[in-house]
Amino acid sequence: MRRRETGDAGPAWQAARTHGRNRFSGMRVKAAIDMHDAHLAHKLPLLKRRSDITEMILADGLLLALTQTGVCVAFARHQGMRRLCYLNIAEDEIIRSLFHNKANRTIITVSVFRSDNYTSLKCRSTSIDSIEQGRPQDGRPVFDSESLRYPGFIEFDEVNSKVITFSADNSHYTIWELTNYTVLHDFCDHRINEVKVSLGIMLLIMQHTKSSLPLKLIDIESGAELKSFQHLLKRNRKIDFVELFSEKLLVKQSGEPTMIIDIRNGSYVEIPHHEFLTPSAFIFLFENQLFLTFREGVISAWNFRGQLVTRFEDHLLFNPDSHTSSIVITRSQDTIISYCANDRSTRGSINVSSVFTGRLHGKISCSDSDGDVIRGAALDSVTSLCYCEETSTIYTGNSNGMVYSWGH
Repeated sequence: MRRRETGDAGPAWQAARTHGRNRFSGMRVKAAIDMHDAHLAHKLPLLKRRSDITEMILADGLLLALTQTGVCVAFARHQGMRRLCYLNIAEDEIIRSLFHNKANRTIITVSVFRSDNYTSLKCRSTSIDSIEQGRPQDGRPVFDSESLRYPGFIEFDEVNSKVITFSADNSHYTIWELTNYTVLHDFCDHRINEVKVSLGIMLLIMQHTKSSLPLKLIDIESGAELKSFQHLLKRNRKIDFVELFSEKLLVKQSGEPTMIIDIRNGSYVEIPHHEFLTPSAFIFLFENQLFLTFREGVISAWNFRGQLVTRFEDHLLFNPDSHTSSIVITRSQDTIISYCANDRSTRGSINVSSVFTGRLHGKISCSDSDGDVIRGAALDSVTSLCYCEETSTIYTGNSNGMVYSWGH
């Protein structure tokens, strides 16, 4: 593990690099699929205009794609990307997000409706079998006992197989079992500002004073309090972020060092402010005990000793402020696939890099002078990306509502 964290992987890395290069070299567009269907616009008004594809997920033999306007389509990946159905079951339904519940082979959609001025989140669980049969209407409501009116929320915690809902009406938090949607425990506390979840635990971030930030750790299974403590603050300094990764707490105030605190014993390390500027997003790589930071299109990998482990070569994100929907981490957490800037073209490229070394494994690109129109269109304005490891297929979605599959 230490060798991999420091990037000194030797012959093992060389073998991985060769395998990666072979896996991703020579990829071409295998299929181009249009999410838009003008003939159905009279039934689903959201189809009247094209929109960015903001999210794509793989579930068994399905590819589900969601647009910014809230249209969700299911495609059969092993049947030539045949369109199976739209998951919108009402003409005024705007689907905001999707979750593949592997625990019971369902897709959970989180939607808003015109009937309440799009103010409340409504969740529906639909079996993959029903979607494959083109019957999304067979889904059933879940978590409907909760009032999820803004700023209420729902969060899916795949690591712990839990769901967290927050009803802002009464500051009510409920923890649900993901396998059968039963309630495990709940609590109310108006002092809670934010909740963070990690393996086996929840961190409750309370309203802070000028000099301290109250924090509370609870067991996510039982709701029992594990620890309550205060983090001392520098006065008149804004809190930039508080993040929980396993048993490590990351805290940063504006203009101050980033602190990585071990919540078991209170020991900590500091990263100087000039070495760790506030990122726009984090991804925690639990298997490798690393975390990725994203800032102005630059990705960096860090360990919990406060050391910069990896700088990525030729891996500048095309859209610096884009959501992580255009980034994929493989299951082994050793490879990152992203839509990146390409210095040979106004279009972007799909870059594949080692998390441990930052070296480039492979690149799917198209120069402006290239005559391959389909390839160029597939690499233009990519807004979402996903990857099937079993078939080595990359799927991209763009701002025009088109989905492309890439393979050999």
